[in-house]
Amino acid sequence: MFDKSVYVNRRKRLAEQMSGGLVLILGNNEAPANYPANTYKFRQDSSFLYLFGLNHPGFAGVLDVDAGEEYIYGNDVDMDDIIWTGPQPSVKDLAARVGVDRTAPFARLAEALRTAVSAGREVHFLPPYRSYNALLLEDMLDIPHASLKARASLSLIRALVALRSVKEPCEIEEITRGCNIGYEMHVTAMKHARPGEREQYIAGLLEGIAASRGSMVSFPVILSQNGETLHNHDHGQVLTPGRLMLTDAGAETLMHYCSDFTRTVPVGGKFSSRQKDIYTIVLACNTKAMELARPGVTYQWVHLEVCKVLARGLKELGVMKGDVEEAVAAGAHALFMPHGLGHMMGLDVHDMEDLGQVHVGYDEETRPIAQFGTSSLRMGRRLEPGFVVTDEPGCYFIPELIDRWRAAKMHEAFLAYDRIDSFKDFGGIRLEDDLLITRDGALCLGDRRVPITVNEVEETMREG
Repeated sequence: MFDKSVYVNRRKRLAEQMSGGLVLILGNNEAPANYPANTYKFRQDSSFLYLFGLNHPGFAGVLDVDAGEEYIYGNDVDMDDIIWTGPQPSVKDLAARVGVDRTAPFARLAEALRTAVSAGREVHFLPPYRSYNALLLEDMLDIPHASLKARASLSLIRALVALRSVKEPCEIEEITRGCNIGYEMHVTAMKHARPGEREQYIAGLLEGIAASRGSMVSFPVILSQNGETLHNHDHGQVLTPGRLMLTDAGAETLMHYCSDFTRTVPVGGKFSSRQKDIYTIVLACNTKAMELARPGVTYQWVHLEVCKVLARGLKELGVMKGDVEEAVAAGAHALFMPHGLGHMMGLDVHDMEDLGQVHVGYDEETRPIAQFGTSSLRMGRRLEPGFVVTDEPGCYFIPELIDRWRAAKMHEAFLAYDRIDSFKDFGGIRLEDDLLITRDGALCLGDRRVPITVNEVEETMREG
C-alpha cells in the first residue's frame, strides 16, 4: 500500500472532476474455481485499488461528491472467519489507513444507493466485468443486467482514465519492480530454450518466478514454438531444433502493477540466417518506435511509421514489393503484423481496458482506424509525459491467413506470394518492451533491458 496521502489526493482529484452525485467503486469478491470454498487467487478491482488501496474482498467505496464525504462499505470478520483465516483488522481500521473516516456494513450500501436514487441524485458506476458485481448493480440500482454497460457513467470513466493514464512516481517505481521480475523471467526462458525441453516446464518456471517475487503473472504466459498464433497459451510441445520460441510474459508486483515483455529466441541458441533476417527487421521496428515515441505525437502515427519500417524490410527480402507508403496505406503489411503496436500499462497489463478501450486509447481527436491490423491498435491517442505504453512490433507468417489472402488476390501489387509461401513454416517473431513517456522522449523501463539484439540473445543462451 502507498502512503495514505496518495489515496486521499487521488479521491480528491476525482471528486473535483465530477459534477455531483455519488461515485460508486465496487471492489471484487472471491471467485469460486470449482466449488465455493476453493477460490481462484483473489485479484482486487484495479480502480478500487487505485482509489482506496485495500486488497480485501467484499468491499465497496463511495464518494458523495456533493457532501464531500467518503465511505467504505464492508463487513468485519466473525469468529468463524477468525478460526479459518486468523484475526483481521476491522473495516474501520483498514479505512483509516487510506484516509476514509466513514464505514458501514456492506448491507447498508444498497440502502444508501436507493435513498440517493429516490432523491433524484445520480449514482455514477463503472461498467462491470464480473457477473457478481453486475448482479449487485442490477439489484441495488434496479437496472436490467443487459443495460448496465450502456448506463455506466461516461463522466466517471473519462475522469478515471485521465487520472490513471499519467503515472505517479510511486507507480513508476512499482512498474519498474515488475519489469525487473520480468527480466528474470525472460532470461530464464532463454536459458531453458533447449532442444527436448517442454514448453510447459519453461512456462511453469516463469509462473513460479512471478509468484515468488511478486503477486502473480500479469496475464497467462504465452510461450510457444508456434509464435504465429498471437496469443498461444498451449504449452504442449517439446522444443525442436531450428524452431523459434516466442515468450510473451510479465509479472504483477505485490502492489499489483504490471510488466509485459516479449522475446523470441532460437531453440538451441543460434539464429539461422533466415531467422536473423526477419528478427533484424522486427528489432528495427522496436527501435524505431522507441525513437519516435515522445510527448505530442499520437501513438497511432508511431504505429503507422513502424509498419513502414516492417514493409521496407520485407521488401528488401523480396517478401513485399511496390511502394512502401502505398502498401501501408492499403493495409498490405497487416498480413505480417495483424495487431497494434502497443497498449497502456499500469495496474492492469492492458491498463483500464475494463473501462472501454476506446476511452483509454482514443479521444475526440484521435479515432480508431477501421482497417484490418490497425483496427487492433489499443493505444492511439496523443502521448503525454507519465504514460506507460508497450512497444511490441511483430512479424508473423500465418499459413491460413496467407492462403486466404492469396485466394482472394488481396494486395497482389504489394505481396510477393511465391516468396511468402517459402516462409509458411517460419512461425512468428515479436519483440516487446515497456516504455515510459518522458518530457524528452521514451525510456525503456526496468533496471536492465531484457537481452534483445542477436548477439545479446545468443550470448545469454550460451550462458544457460
